[in-house]
Amino acid sequence: MRHGVKLNKLSRTAAHRKSLMSNLACELISHKRITTTLAKAKALRVYVEPLLTRGKNDTTHNRRIVFSYLQDKEAIKELFGAISEKIATRPGGYTRIIKLGKRHGDNAEVALIELVDFNEIYGAPTEKAAAKKTRRAGGAKKKADAAAPAAEKAADATEEKTAE
Repeated sequence: MRHGVKLNKLSRTAAHRKSLMSNLACELISHKRITTTLAKAKALRVYVEPLLTRGKNDTTHNRRIVFSYLQDKEAIKELFGAISEKIATRPGGYTRIIKLGKRHGDNAEVALIELVDFNEIYGAPTEKAAAKKTRRAGGAKKKADAAAPAAEKAADATEEKTAE
């Protein structure tokens, strides 16, 4: 049983695991999305989300804490610059993991991990989402049908005025 086990060791020593997570986090921050194995993606999410939360508040203390994890000045600049502006209002859940299937060489499950706010496809609001949804099946249609005759009457009235 895995009671209280929060860390996937990924069959690596502690130093190797720390280096791996640091490198993956730097690449995720730099490129906004990376492809890796599913186990590494899940471990990376646990590693990088607290760092992204720290990145929302740009203080010297937070920069030093994040630098102790990442050891990359360019990634720190990117995190406290462009990324912090985009995630400022988000209360958490900065990453998304999408399963891509199995790798041909060793049949490992591959996943794409990305920063949620930097994906234009999922982040774009749709017209259907903007429309108000009702619990009644015909509620929206009845309102639209009621508005249509009123608009026709207004159009007829303007046509009559222009004809005179």
